[in-house]
Amino acid sequence: MINRILIRIKVVQLLYSYLLTNGEFKLRTPQPDASSAKLFVNRAYRYMLFTIMRLSGGYGLPQLRVPGEVASNKYLKDNKVSRIMGTDNDLRGAVARDEEYPHIITDSTIIDIYQEVIRSAAYRSYTHTRNRDIESDVKFWTAILSTVIVRNPAFKAALRKLDGYSLRGEEEALDLALTSLSELAMTSMSVINSRRQLADSLDKAYQLYHALLLLPVALTRLEELRLDNARNKYLATSVDLNPNTRFVDNKLVAILAQSEELADYFKEHPFSWDDDTQLLSKLLDSIKQSEEYAEYMERKESDLKEDCEFWRTIFRKIILPGDELAEVLETKSVYWNDDIDIIGTFVTKTIRRIADKQEGEPLLLPQYKDDEDAAFGDELFMLCVDNYDQYRSYIDRFLDQRSWESDRLALMDVVIMVTTLAEILNFPAIPLPVSINEYIEIAHYYSTPRSGQFINGLLYVIIEHLKKEGLLNK
Repeated sequence: MINRILIRIKVVQLLYSYLLTNGEFKLRTPQPDASSAKLFVNRAYRYMLFTIMRLSGGYGLPQLRVPGEVASNKYLKDNKVSRIMGTDNDLRGAVARDEEYPHIITDSTIIDIYQEVIRSAAYRSYTHTRNRDIESDVKFWTAILSTVIVRNPAFKAALRKLDGYSLRGEEEALDLALTSLSELAMTSMSVINSRRQLADSLDKAYQLYHALLLLPVALTRLEELRLDNARNKYLATSVDLNPNTRFVDNKLVAILAQSEELADYFKEHPFSWDDDTQLLSKLLDSIKQSEEYAEYMERKESDLKEDCEFWRTIFRKIILPGDELAEVLETKSVYWNDDIDIIGTFVTKTIRRIADKQEGEPLLLPQYKDDEDAAFGDELFMLCVDNYDQYRSYIDRFLDQRSWESDRLALMDVVIMVTTLAEILNFPAIPLPVSINEYIEIAHYYSTPRSGQFINGLLYVIIEHLKKEGLLNK
């Protein structure tokens, strides 16, 4: 039910939010004209981070040789912070460029530090932690760096041999290293939270689908209550006593009210319109004042198809476009106002399916068509995050050729183009025109009026380059 159109929108929204709030890790580099003291601070800072990587397995970098007894420690190798550091391109590049580090921080120094690490209280506490997450990993390495690495006599002696050494510079280097550890954790937590939000927002979209299908039942119950009150009036009229019950006898509503699929879903995800009496009253009044209602009530009889078509029309013309529903949905979920248009189409599609439903067929649409669709959103988001710099470099490269400064480019336009590139480069089964057209539509809705045309033109140039380089074979 949740199709790739909605998933793409969610990924764009979450990637935009992630980039706005992400405390991205950046390896500190000295200015070209930095003094010898500043150069020492930066070098010592890098050596502290390199040493953490080396204690954690070296991550395949020849410059970070790891003695056997260190390499076999599963706790250090499995550490999430170390794993992030080991895959960070800035850090790996800095290691590759520094030929002196392994000669200054020798194998014997690493073994000496390792022996202190495994004897430390921080290590014992860490190995006894059941659920080690990014926060516990940061706490561990922060403690090890502050209390073991920088206090190790061999490590301190090595730093003192570097040009520009000072005790103050050593302290500044430690502060920088601790800040970098914190930033790595913030980046990782930001990714984790964004992925969680993406999954939650898609689950919420499915809840909205069920909630909207429950709405005809709630409106019908309100009308039944009104009819019952009218019958019991002190001076009830003949119309009050003998009302037209076509609306409350609607066959679609009866099916929805008795649906075990809906009931089972709401057992797991409780929801009700009972507290939204004002909304229900306004919607019911709008329905009863409509031409569609008048025409429906004048019919002598109706079948299931006509009853379904009536509610499809009511949804399309009255319920979904109305401000009343939008205002209430905003109070129930931060996601629902953005989802209403797409989920509304699935509700009307479901109502049409019910009219033609065969014996044994499920009443409701599944959350995802298949496992591939279920995994699509998370995979696409992580491809955007992991390859953001590369995809952004394509944008900046061809943007410069158009005499347009990259810092003038709207972040939403960047997000849309990065997501498009992630999709067309990594999902070969999706036709190229489908991907481009979908994201151009998203640009029309979420960015500036001219963004769609601008993005389309820039993507065309990038795609032609990728094809010539053999990177895109669609």
